[in-house]
Amino acid sequence: VEDQRARWERKHSRTAKELLETEHKYLEQLDLVLTYFVTILKAKGTLKPAVLETIFGPLESLYSASHVLSLHLEKGSLVPGLEDFCQSLDLYGHYAENLEQANKTLKEQLRKNKSFRRFKKLQETRPQFQGRELEDLLPLPLQRLRQYKHFFRDLLENTSPDTADYQKLAKTVKSICEVSQWVQDIFDKRENSLQLLRVQKLLKGQKTQVSTPGRWYIREGWLLVVPPKGEDLKRRMFFLFSDILIAAKPCHPLHLLNSNKLSCQAVYPLHQCSVDKVFGHTWSQGGLLSVSFPHKTLLLMSSNQQEINDWYQSLTAAVR
Repeated sequence: VEDQRARWERKHSRTAKELLETEHKYLEQLDLVLTYFVTILKAKGTLKPAVLETIFGPLESLYSASHVLSLHLEKGSLVPGLEDFCQSLDLYGHYAENLEQANKTLKEQLRKNKSFRRFKKLQETRPQFQGRELEDLLPLPLQRLRQYKHFFRDLLENTSPDTADYQKLAKTVKSICEVSQWVQDIFDKRENSLQLLRVQKLLKGQKTQVSTPGRWYIREGWLLVVPPKGEDLKRRMFFLFSDILIAAKPCHPLHLLNSNKLSCQAVYPLHQCSVDKVFGHTWSQGGLLSVSFPHKTLLLMSSNQQEINDWYQSLTAAVR
Protein backbone atom coordinates (compact mmCIF):
# COMPACT_ATOMS: atom_id res chain seq x y z
CA VAL A 1 0.00 0.00 0.00
CA GLU A 2 2.84 2.39 0.89
CA ASP A 3 4.60 1.60 -2.43
CA GLN A 4 1.37 2.21 -4.33
CA ARG A 5 0.86 5.55 -2.54
CA ALA A 6 4.44 6.60 -3.33
CA ARG A 7 3.94 5.69 -7.02
CA TRP A 8 0.70 7.68 -7.14
CA GLU A 9 2.36 10.69 -5.55
CA ARG A 10 5.30 10.60 -7.99
CA LYS A 11 3.02 10.39 -11.03
CA HIS A 12 0.64 12.97 -9.56
CA SER A 13 3.39 15.56 -8.99
CA ARG A 14 4.87 14.85 -12.44
CA THR A 15 1.46 15.47 -14.09
CA ALA A 16 0.89 18.64 -12.01
CA LYS A 17 4.33 19.93 -13.09
CA GLU A 18 3.60 19.19 -16.76
CA LEU A 19 0.19 20.86 -16.46
CA LEU A 20 1.83 24.03 -15.13
CA GLU A 21 4.56 24.07 -17.82
CA THR A 22 2.07 23.63 -20.66
CA GLU A 23 -0.28 26.20 -19.07
CA HIS A 24 2.52 28.78 -19.24
CA LYS A 25 3.08 28.03 -22.95
CA TYR A 26 -0.67 28.24 -23.63
CA LEU A 27 -0.86 31.62 -21.84
CA GLU A 28 2.08 32.92 -23.91
CA GLN A 29 0.26 32.02 -27.13
CA LEU A 30 -3.03 33.58 -26.01
CA ASP A 31 -1.10 36.65 -24.91
CA LEU A 32 0.26 37.06 -28.47
CA VAL A 33 -3.30 37.33 -29.84
CA LEU A 34 -4.49 39.64 -27.06
CA THR A 35 -1.45 41.93 -27.07
CA TYR A 36 -0.75 42.21 -30.80
CA PHE A 37 -4.30 41.99 -32.09
CA VAL A 38 -7.18 42.55 -29.63
CA THR A 39 -5.65 45.40 -27.56
CA ILE A 40 -4.20 47.33 -30.52
CA LEU A 41 -7.30 46.83 -32.70
CA LYS A 42 -9.47 48.17 -29.86
CA ALA A 43 -7.23 51.24 -29.51
CA LYS A 44 -6.96 51.91 -33.27
CA GLY A 45 -10.62 51.22 -34.06
CA THR A 46 -9.65 49.32 -37.24
CA LEU A 47 -12.54 46.92 -36.63
CA LYS A 48 -15.98 47.74 -35.29
CA PRO A 49 -16.51 46.47 -31.69
CA ALA A 50 -19.13 43.93 -32.83
CA VAL A 51 -16.77 42.53 -35.50
CA LEU A 52 -13.91 42.36 -32.99
CA GLU A 53 -16.18 40.50 -30.56
CA THR A 54 -17.21 38.01 -33.27
CA ILE A 55 -13.65 37.20 -34.36
CA PHE A 56 -12.10 36.83 -30.90
CA GLY A 57 -15.10 35.72 -28.82
CA PRO A 58 -14.49 35.26 -25.08
CA LEU A 59 -10.68 35.03 -25.55
CA GLU A 60 -9.92 37.62 -22.86
CA SER A 61 -12.07 35.74 -20.32
CA LEU A 62 -10.35 32.45 -21.25
CA TYR A 63 -6.97 34.10 -20.68
CA SER A 64 -8.05 35.40 -17.25
CA ALA A 65 -9.33 31.96 -16.17
CA SER A 66 -6.07 30.28 -17.24
CA HIS A 67 -3.97 32.98 -15.61
CA VAL A 68 -5.74 32.39 -12.27
CA LEU A 69 -5.28 28.61 -12.70
CA SER A 70 -1.55 29.04 -13.31
CA LEU A 71 -1.23 31.15 -10.11
CA HIS A 72 -2.92 28.36 -8.11
CA LEU A 73 -0.62 25.76 -9.69
CA GLU A 74 2.49 27.83 -8.94
CA LYS A 75 1.47 27.98 -5.26
CA GLY A 76 0.88 24.21 -5.25
CA SER A 77 -2.86 24.56 -4.50
CA LEU A 78 -3.86 22.23 -7.34
CA VAL A 79 -7.33 21.01 -6.27
CA PRO A 80 -8.72 24.46 -5.25
CA GLY A 81 -7.26 25.82 -8.51
CA LEU A 82 -9.04 23.19 -10.61
CA GLU A 83 -12.31 23.64 -8.71
CA ASP A 84 -12.10 27.39 -9.32
CA PHE A 85 -11.19 26.84 -12.99
CA CYS A 86 -14.26 24.61 -13.54
CA GLN A 87 -16.49 27.66 -12.99
CA SER A 88 -15.13 29.04 -16.30
CA LEU A 89 -15.36 25.85 -18.39
CA ASP A 90 -18.56 26.97 -20.15
CA LEU A 91 -16.48 29.64 -21.89
CA TYR A 92 -14.88 26.87 -23.96
CA GLY A 93 -18.29 25.71 -25.15
CA HIS A 94 -19.27 29.25 -26.13
CA TYR A 95 -15.89 29.69 -27.86
CA ALA A 96 -16.53 26.51 -29.92
CA GLU A 97 -20.04 27.68 -30.84
CA ASN A 98 -18.61 30.98 -32.10
CA LEU A 99 -15.55 29.60 -33.97
CA GLU A 100 -17.20 28.99 -37.37
CA GLN A 101 -18.68 32.50 -37.42
CA ALA A 102 -15.31 33.88 -36.23
CA ASN A 103 -13.49 32.29 -39.20
CA LYS A 104 -16.16 33.49 -41.63
CA THR A 105 -15.99 37.07 -40.31
CA LEU A 106 -12.18 37.03 -40.35
CA LYS A 107 -12.13 35.98 -44.04
CA GLU A 108 -14.73 38.62 -44.87
CA GLN A 109 -12.72 41.39 -43.16
CA LEU A 110 -9.51 40.31 -44.91
CA ARG A 111 -11.33 40.54 -48.23
CA LYS A 112 -13.07 43.89 -47.62
CA ASN A 113 -10.95 45.80 -45.08
CA LYS A 114 -7.63 46.86 -46.60
CA SER A 115 -6.19 48.46 -43.43
CA PHE A 116 -6.99 45.33 -41.36
CA ARG A 117 -5.37 43.14 -44.01
CA ARG A 118 -2.18 45.23 -43.87
CA PHE A 119 -2.24 45.31 -40.04
CA LYS A 120 -2.63 41.51 -39.77
CA LYS A 121 0.25 40.87 -42.18
CA LEU A 122 2.51 43.28 -40.28
CA GLN A 123 1.75 41.72 -36.87
CA GLU A 124 2.37 38.19 -38.13
CA THR A 125 5.88 39.14 -39.32
CA ARG A 126 6.93 39.87 -35.73
CA PRO A 127 9.54 37.36 -34.42
CA GLN A 128 7.24 36.37 -31.50
CA PHE A 129 4.81 34.75 -33.98
CA GLN A 130 7.52 32.40 -35.36
CA GLY A 131 5.83 32.26 -38.77
CA ARG A 132 2.38 31.47 -37.37
CA GLU A 133 -0.74 33.25 -38.56
CA LEU A 134 -3.76 34.43 -36.60
CA GLU A 135 -5.74 31.51 -38.10
CA ASP A 136 -3.30 29.06 -36.46
CA LEU A 137 -3.75 30.64 -33.02
CA LEU A 138 -7.56 30.99 -32.88
CA PRO A 139 -8.28 27.22 -32.44
CA LEU A 140 -5.77 26.99 -29.52
CA PRO A 141 -8.37 27.06 -26.68
CA LEU A 142 -10.15 24.00 -28.10
CA GLN A 143 -6.85 22.12 -28.49
CA ARG A 144 -6.06 23.05 -24.88
CA LEU A 145 -9.46 21.74 -23.74
CA ARG A 146 -8.51 18.27 -25.07
CA GLN A 147 -5.22 18.47 -23.16
CA TYR A 148 -7.00 19.48 -19.93
CA LYS A 149 -9.18 16.38 -20.21
CA HIS A 150 -6.10 14.11 -20.31
CA PHE A 151 -4.27 15.99 -17.54
CA PHE A 152 -7.27 16.00 -15.18
CA ARG A 153 -7.90 12.29 -15.77
CA ASP A 154 -4.25 11.47 -15.09
CA LEU A 155 -4.38 13.46 -11.86
CA LEU A 156 -7.49 11.58 -10.76
CA GLU A 157 -5.99 8.17 -11.62
CA ASN A 158 -2.94 9.00 -9.52
CA THR A 159 -4.85 10.18 -6.46
CA SER A 160 -5.62 7.79 -3.63
CA PRO A 161 -9.40 7.06 -3.68
CA ASP A 162 -9.70 7.39 0.10
CA THR A 163 -8.65 11.07 0.18
CA ALA A 164 -10.90 14.15 0.15
CA ASP A 165 -9.09 15.40 -2.99
CA TYR A 166 -10.22 12.33 -4.95
CA GLN A 167 -13.92 13.29 -4.84
CA LYS A 168 -13.14 16.88 -5.79
CA LEU A 169 -10.98 15.76 -8.73
CA ALA A 170 -13.67 13.29 -9.84
CA LYS A 171 -16.12 16.22 -9.99
CA THR A 172 -13.60 18.25 -12.02
CA VAL A 173 -13.12 15.38 -14.50
CA LYS A 174 -16.91 15.03 -14.86
CA SER A 175 -17.20 18.77 -15.64
CA ILE A 176 -14.42 18.71 -18.25
CA CYS A 177 -15.92 15.60 -19.91
CA GLU A 178 -19.32 17.29 -20.17
CA VAL A 179 -17.87 20.43 -21.78
CA SER A 180 -15.68 18.31 -24.11
CA GLN A 181 -18.81 16.42 -25.22
CA TRP A 182 -20.61 19.73 -25.78
CA VAL A 183 -17.72 20.91 -28.01
CA GLN A 184 -17.60 17.55 -29.84
CA ASP A 185 -21.37 17.76 -30.53
CA ILE A 186 -20.88 21.24 -32.02
CA PHE A 187 -18.20 19.90 -34.40
CA ASP A 188 -20.24 16.78 -35.28
CA LYS A 189 -23.29 18.92 -36.16
CA ARG A 190 -21.14 21.24 -38.27
CA GLU A 191 -19.51 18.31 -40.09
CA ASN A 192 -22.94 16.73 -40.68
CA SER A 193 -24.31 19.99 -42.15
CA LEU A 194 -21.36 20.11 -44.57
CA GLN A 195 -21.99 16.49 -45.63
CA LEU A 196 -25.71 17.15 -46.24
CA LEU A 197 -24.85 20.24 -48.28
CA ARG A 198 -22.24 18.31 -50.32
CA VAL A 199 -24.74 15.54 -51.19
CA GLN A 200 -27.39 18.16 -52.07
CA LYS A 201 -24.94 19.73 -54.54
CA LEU A 202 -24.10 16.33 -56.06
CA LEU A 203 -27.73 15.65 -56.94
CA LYS A 204 -29.21 17.22 -60.08
CA GLY A 205 -32.03 19.72 -59.43
CA GLN A 206 -33.66 20.65 -56.13
CA LYS A 207 -36.46 18.05 -56.11
CA THR A 208 -34.78 15.87 -53.46
CA GLN A 209 -34.47 17.80 -50.19
CA VAL A 210 -31.36 16.45 -48.44
CA SER A 211 -30.77 19.13 -45.80
CA THR A 212 -33.51 18.49 -43.23
CA PRO A 213 -33.31 19.26 -39.48
CA GLY A 214 -32.49 16.15 -37.44
CA ARG A 215 -31.13 14.17 -40.41
CA TRP A 216 -27.66 12.64 -40.06
CA TYR A 217 -25.37 11.53 -42.87
CA ILE A 218 -24.03 7.98 -42.39
CA ARG A 219 -22.28 6.72 -45.53
CA GLU A 220 -22.28 6.51 -49.34
CA GLY A 221 -20.93 4.24 -52.05
CA TRP A 222 -21.50 2.41 -55.34
CA LEU A 223 -23.45 -0.87 -55.21
CA LEU A 224 -24.89 -3.15 -57.87
CA VAL A 225 -28.67 -3.51 -57.98
CA VAL A 226 -29.78 -7.03 -58.97
CA PRO A 227 -33.00 -6.72 -61.06
CA PRO A 228 -35.85 -9.17 -60.31
CA LYS A 229 -36.15 -10.53 -63.88
CA GLY A 230 -32.61 -11.53 -64.83
CA GLU A 231 -31.73 -8.25 -66.55
CA ASP A 232 -28.25 -6.74 -66.38
CA LEU A 233 -26.92 -5.52 -63.02
CA LYS A 234 -27.35 -1.78 -62.50
CA ARG A 235 -24.57 0.24 -60.85
CA ARG A 236 -26.04 2.85 -58.52
CA MET A 237 -24.73 5.34 -55.98
CA PHE A 238 -26.41 5.01 -52.59
CA PHE A 239 -26.49 7.66 -49.86
CA LEU A 240 -27.51 6.43 -46.40
CA PHE A 241 -28.88 8.87 -43.83
CA SER A 242 -30.45 8.35 -40.40
CA ASP A 243 -33.98 8.29 -41.88
CA ILE A 244 -33.71 7.66 -45.64
CA LEU A 245 -31.74 5.77 -48.31
CA ILE A 246 -31.21 7.58 -51.63
CA ALA A 247 -30.44 5.72 -54.88
CA ALA A 248 -28.91 7.76 -57.71
CA LYS A 249 -27.33 7.19 -61.12
CA PRO A 250 -24.77 9.32 -63.02
CA CYS A 251 -26.13 11.95 -65.39
CA HIS A 252 -25.11 11.69 -69.05
CA PRO A 253 -21.37 12.52 -69.42
CA LEU A 254 -22.12 14.92 -72.30
CA HIS A 255 -24.81 16.90 -70.45
CA LEU A 256 -23.88 20.61 -70.53
CA LEU A 257 -24.64 21.40 -66.89
CA ASN A 258 -24.93 18.09 -65.03
CA SER A 259 -22.19 15.86 -66.49
CA ASN A 260 -20.53 15.49 -63.08
CA LYS A 261 -23.78 15.18 -61.10
CA LEU A 262 -26.09 12.34 -60.11
CA SER A 263 -29.75 11.92 -60.90
CA CYS A 264 -31.89 10.80 -57.95
CA GLN A 265 -33.74 7.56 -58.82
CA ALA A 266 -35.56 6.90 -55.55
CA VAL A 267 -35.80 7.94 -51.90
CA TYR A 268 -36.60 5.08 -49.51
CA PRO A 269 -37.78 5.92 -45.94
CA LEU A 270 -36.16 3.66 -43.34
CA HIS A 271 -38.95 3.59 -40.74
CA GLN A 272 -40.53 0.42 -42.27
CA CYS A 273 -37.42 -1.22 -43.61
CA SER A 274 -35.75 -4.58 -42.92
CA VAL A 275 -32.25 -5.71 -43.93
CA ASP A 276 -31.02 -9.28 -44.47
CA LYS A 277 -27.88 -10.90 -45.79
CA VAL A 278 -28.53 -13.29 -48.69
CA PHE A 279 -26.18 -16.26 -48.84
CA GLY A 280 -25.13 -18.55 -51.68
CA HIS A 281 -25.60 -16.09 -54.53
CA THR A 282 -22.24 -14.42 -54.95
CA TRP A 283 -19.84 -17.29 -55.62
CA SER A 284 -18.07 -16.67 -52.30
CA GLN A 285 -16.87 -13.22 -53.44
CA GLY A 286 -18.42 -10.15 -51.84
CA GLY A 287 -22.04 -10.46 -50.79
CA LEU A 288 -25.68 -9.70 -51.37
CA LEU A 289 -28.11 -7.71 -49.22
CA SER A 290 -31.89 -7.76 -49.31
CA VAL A 291 -33.32 -4.39 -48.27
CA SER A 292 -37.13 -4.55 -47.98
CA PHE A 293 -39.54 -1.61 -47.92
CA PRO A 294 -43.38 -1.80 -47.85
CA HIS A 295 -43.71 -1.63 -51.68
CA LYS A 296 -40.23 -2.56 -52.90
CA THR A 297 -37.36 -4.96 -52.20
CA LEU A 298 -33.83 -4.10 -53.32
CA LEU A 299 -31.14 -6.72 -53.86
CA LEU A 300 -27.81 -4.94 -53.45
CA MET A 301 -24.54 -6.60 -54.40
CA SER A 302 -20.84 -5.89 -54.04
CA SER A 303 -17.80 -7.98 -54.96
CA ASN A 304 -16.07 -6.64 -51.84
CA GLN A 305 -16.87 -8.70 -48.73
CA GLN A 306 -15.82 -5.97 -46.28
CA GLU A 307 -17.88 -3.35 -48.08
CA ILE A 308 -21.08 -5.42 -48.01
CA ASN A 309 -20.52 -6.17 -44.28
CA ASP A 310 -20.06 -2.44 -43.58
CA TRP A 311 -23.25 -1.60 -45.49
CA TYR A 312 -25.14 -4.31 -43.61
CA GLN A 313 -24.02 -2.91 -40.24
CA SER A 314 -24.74 0.70 -41.23
CA LEU A 315 -28.19 -0.11 -42.61
CA THR A 316 -29.27 -2.24 -39.63
CA ALA A 317 -28.03 0.45 -37.21
CA ALA A 318 -29.89 3.19 -39.14
CA VAL A 319 -33.12 1.13 -39.27
CA ARG A 320 -32.84 0.35 -35.54
